[in-house]
Amino acid sequence: MQSPILLTSRAHSEIRRIMAEKEIPDGYSLRVGVRGGGCSGMSYILGFDRQREQDLEFEVDGIVVFMDKRHGLYLMGTTLDYHDGLDARGFTFENPNATATCGCGSSFSA
Repeated sequence: MQSPILLTSRAHSEIRRIMAEKEIPDGYSLRVGVRGGGCSGMSYILGFDRQREQDLEFEVDGIVVFMDKRHGLYLMGTTLDYHDGLDARGFTFENPNATATCGCGSSFSA
């Protein structure tokens, strides 16, 4: 099964750096998802977690990614990027399914 998300090289490098520095425990991998809330209706989930019963597992450029199978509809085709500049720092989601986003980019509606 193809992954619903893509990682830019910057995001991939930052995730690898975090995994090495934070010593993520065995059995934990990157979790990407959505949840209700935020000023535009849904906000993104990004962190490290154990696999859950309803999860799909993908490998994206050598990084194992867990995602609740119900979230695929909202995340299909999304690109995860990382910015480290003077004007912005952190992970960003470029989601082709978003019909509106908030000013800070952390929530969306679909």
